[in-house]
Amino acid sequence: MHRRRRTALLLSAAIVAAPLLTACGSDARPGAAAVVGGERITVAQLENRVSEVRAAQRAAVSDDAQYAQVIAKSGTLARDVLHTMVLDEVLHRAAQDAGVTVTRKELQRMRGGLEEQVGGAKALETAWLQQYGIPPQRLDENLRLQLEAQKLATSLGTDSGKPAFWNALSAASKKLDIDLNPRYGTWDVQKSGRADAKTPWVREVTAAGTQQTA
Repeated sequence: MHRRRRTALLLSAAIVAAPLLTACGSDARPGAAAVVGGERITVAQLENRVSEVRAAQRAAVSDDAQYAQVIAKSGTLARDVLHTMVLDEVLHRAAQDAGVTVTRKELQRMRGGLEEQVGGAKALETAWLQQYGIPPQRLDENLRLQLEAQKLATSLGTDSGKPAFWNALSAASKKLDIDLNPRYGTWDVQKSGRADAKTPWVREVTAAGTQQTA
């Protein structure tokens, strides 16, 4: 990935570095991949989201051998997608609690800035798919969450690398009473992340977003 793209890191991927989720043993509700705020994320919903990613990857890579390599490199896709779905809810709840909203104009400004960085709309969609597993139809949704994170940090008088930001997410997580099906991974609190995951730093996303929306 080019250096200029490194500043446009995915917030949802970065947020999984926070110790917000706990595996729940055998307490997960039948048929649920997770329960967030009393609402189930069903296994079927998760599989549909994974299928969106796979379909986008297949469309982007016509060569069977190359596609096989893509599959091999994303063997934890279901867990990654579920963690993203759950943590998006956590972030959205924290933003709501702080009175943070994102306008369509702000979203368009951010997307326009990122497209300028990477060389156009198609290039941005490709970069997000290849690096973060976000299909084109979910791109705006993901960018909106990034903006919520940036504005949440600002409303708290801090930035996303400071304890105040993560404390807000932890508080939202507790309110949502998250119940994660352990088949989709475990969390290492000491390392602040999933045991098998390597994640970028959220502060890099915020820095990039500040440049975009200034």
